[in-house]
Amino acid sequence: MNIAFFLLPKQEVVCLNETTTLRQTLERMEHHRYTAVPIIGENGEYIATVTEGDLLWHLKNNPDLSFDQLHRASLKDVPLRMNIRSVRIDANMEDLISLAKTQNFVPVVDDRNRFIGIVRRSDIIDYCEKLLVREMKKEA
Repeated sequence: MNIAFFLLPKQEVVCLNETTTLRQTLERMEHHRYTAVPIIGENGEYIATVTEGDLLWHLKNNPDLSFDQLHRASLKDVPLRMNIRSVRIDANMEDLISLAKTQNFVPVVDDRNRFIGIVRRSDIIDYCEKLLVREMKKEA
């Protein structure tokens, strides 16, 4: 199966860039109810993913950074604790499933590392469930 079948295109994905302020980051995450969001570079390349945990640890470790000052700090200042890995669009399903075990979504890039979308773990689980049900019906 081609992973493009599962792709949620970048036009439908909330993305941030490194110059996004921490306040904007928190507001977007809250508005969309996301716990993690991809960070995209100026040329459209996938850089990393910021998580709620990254933001919380950054705030905890910078007590001089109050909520009122979050519009002055940018995302590039936040250390990212998780390495949310991407796959190329031509990756196989095994690679995708392997990453989805530890990531809520898998960023997908083209052959020049340009971000083209994500595959959500829930879509992969739904696909696997359908395969399992189909296999069980064959055995019955």
